[in-house]
Amino acid sequence: MSSKLEERSAAASGAASPADAELERARERAKAIQGLYIHLLVFAVINGGLFLINWATRGPDGAWWFYWPLLGWGVAVAIHLVVTFVPVFSPEWAERRAERMVGGRARRRRP
Repeated sequence: MSSKLEERSAAASGAASPADAELERARERAKAIQGLYIHLLVFAVINGGLFLINWATRGPDGAWWFYWPLLGWGVAVAIHLVVTFVPVFSPEWAERRAERMVGGRARRRRP
């Protein structure tokens, strides 16, 4: 309870220490990784279920279709992995890009 009060007072005062900013970035990163783990779990359960349905209901011709949704969703999982672990468009990237944009504007205004 006291940590929540400290967070509120720090937020109200507007003064965030570098340690607070680092902790907030770590929390955001942990949430991103948690979201990936949830995505992987759902991917495995649903595609396992689709495999079982396909195995149980395939006819005498033995047609397999479960791999089509597996491939499509696999692309989405791969994108999620890249976004989570490769810092292409991280918050730090956005901050650097914004600073570069503002800096470019300031250079163009100077005579």
